[in-house]
Amino acid sequence: MTAFPNTGFLAEASDRLRAMLSAQATEISLDEGETLFEQGDEGDALYAILAGTLEVSFLAMSGRKLSLTLMKPGEVFGEIALFDSGPRTATIAAAEPSRVLRVRRADVMNQIRQHPDLAVDMIRLAGLRMRWMGSQLNEQVFLPMPIRLARKLLHLTDLQEDPSSRLSLSQSELAEFVGATREAVSKTISTWKRDKVVEASRGGLMIHDFDALRELADSDLI
Repeated sequence: MTAFPNTGFLAEASDRLRAMLSAQATEISLDEGETLFEQGDEGDALYAILAGTLEVSFLAMSGRKLSLTLMKPGEVFGEIALFDSGPRTATIAAAEPSRVLRVRRADVMNQIRQHPDLAVDMIRLAGLRMRWMGSQLNEQVFLPMPIRLARKLLHLTDLQEDPSSRLSLSQSELAEFVGATREAVSKTISTWKRDKVVEASRGGLMIHDFDALRELADSDLI
């Protein structure tokens, strides 16, 4: 039996709860490019990455696929499906041959019916997840858009093999990423272009001064 990692959503789980999840888990192998689940699919399982790399993406309003991040071994995801079977908010696919652990919601609920005290742990974990989501929402709502944009650009460049290479994203797509209007993003990028922080064109955007962008990204902490 392969144990679930004590990271992410499960960092605060009790040994007993983690043991139960591990006992219910099955291992899945994915070929490069194979999809684990798609945006809009019904959520029915929690996952943990054992090996490989998984890409998280979603479809923008323009219909273009946008890559949000890459997940590595030890990361846990899909935990909301243990509490609610609503639609998945992103697509997960293997960026290279990968192995994941999967535990289905139905199996977890069956175990909780047999051992009701496990529900206390589950409720506590749900509360921690809600606190984390609240902090993410606060950042989206209260942080100034330029700070959100700087953080997103740094994150997206980290996903590339060469962070200094051009990001092939339009300003409209960047606006979707940070929850802002295209006009607001364009105005901010124009200022950064004037200050030689970035270079922008129809082909995308390239960062010239990473130190300056990191200072912008952390400016809420000053």
